[in-house]
Amino acid sequence: MVDNDDRLTLVFGALADPTRRDMVARLTAGDATVGELAAPYDVSLQAVSKHLKVLEEAGLVSRSRDAQRRPVHLDAEVFDLMTKWIERHRARVEERYQRLDQVLARLQDQDASTSPNTDTDIDTAAGDTPHAEGA
Repeated sequence: MVDNDDRLTLVFGALADPTRRDMVARLTAGDATVGELAAPYDVSLQAVSKHLKVLEEAGLVSRSRDAQRRPVHLDAEVFDLMTKWIERHRARVEERYQRLDQVLARLQDQDASTSPNTDTDIDTAAGDTPHAEGA
C-alpha cells in the first residue's frame, strides 16, 4: 500500500504535465473515452493512453467497462488528500504572514511615536512656505 506522502508525490507528479492537467480538468465535466480525451490534442491514442496510465497510477482516474466503451472516470477521493495537504501548509504560511504583519505594525507604531513631524521640512525643501495662502 502507498502511504499518503508517496501518493501525493505521484499525484503532483502526474499533474506536473499540462496535457494531463487538461485531461483532469476535462474529466470534471464527466466521463470520457480515450478517443474523446485525445480529440483536442495532436498526439496518438497511444500517447493519450500513456498519459492516462500515469493518471491512473496516481489514483486520479480509473477506467471501467461499459459495453463497448471503456470510459475514463475522475476519482475525487485523491482531491481530498491534495486539499488537506494544501490547506495544512496554507494555514502555516498564513500564520507566518500574520506574525509578520504584527511585527511590522509594532515597528510602524514605534516609528510614528519617535519620529518628529517631517511634513514641514519636506514642504520647505520643495520651496513651499508654511504660511497661509494668499499672504
